[in-house]
Amino acid sequence: MIQMGRTQELRILRRTREGLVLGDDDPEEVVLPLNEAPRDGSEDGMLRVFVYPGADGRPLATTRTPRLEVGTFARLRMIAIRGAGAQVDWGFEPPLLVPHDEQHKDMEEGRWYVLGAFWDPKARRVYGSTRIERLLSADPMTVAPRAAVDLLVYGRSDLGLSVIVNNRHHGLVHANEVFKPVSVGDRLTGYVKTVRPDGKLDIVLQPIGYRQYIDAHTALLAKRLEAKGFLPLSDKSSAEDIHAEFGISKKAFKKALGALYKERLVRIGEDGIVWVG
Repeated sequence: MIQMGRTQELRILRRTREGLVLGDDDPEEVVLPLNEAPRDGSEDGMLRVFVYPGADGRPLATTRTPRLEVGTFARLRMIAIRGAGAQVDWGFEPPLLVPHDEQHKDMEEGRWYVLGAFWDPKARRVYGSTRIERLLSADPMTVAPRAAVDLLVYGRSDLGLSVIVNNRHHGLVHANEVFKPVSVGDRLTGYVKTVRPDGKLDIVLQPIGYRQYIDAHTALLAKRLEAKGFLPLSDKSSAEDIHAEFGISKKAFKKALGALYKERLVRIGEDGIVWVG
């Protein structure tokens, strides 16, 4: 069936003066305007389109890429307040409405927010929401410990960073696990540390294999060495060369290198450092 607020493949049913009429096995049909219709579209061809409700409520199709669709999350700008709620720029007209009861906090014009979208079948509208946890799932769990996952940061507190994991689950990066500047709205790669009984996830920002290292500098050096196999640097290298390669001080570099050497993961030679794993 045609899914409102989602990108999908639909069959070209016929061509009219309004545009291409698209559909599938469902009786409902949707029109792709002629100015977006491919000239070589065949009657039995398939098109990948985004379907959304137009200003009059009728479903429309577009080949343009949405900034947000049902089941996903994005950082978008709020452009206006109207009686029913906040209007957000999602790349289409009319703007996406975030009703008042779907706002975690009252939204302010001109500010950017991380929000998700959902389809209300009764109102037959796609709505936005900044109540992120309402839109996330705890079951079934689709990730396992140590797995690499996609993250979108949507909140910050004393506990750490609240993140959306793979557009589906809630995760937390604890404050003592954050070793670099991160802002709300950033997209990152993370790694599942723990799947909690409540269905939420503890996430770290370094591969689990590097958790043996007590600081970010050691993890950075290990990751770079493992990827390259060799670096023409040593504890005798200049502070300028070390900072150019890693962005850290010579003191921090020597401490990290010492930790790796103690674990017998590197060999230090006259011409540089060799990763031996």
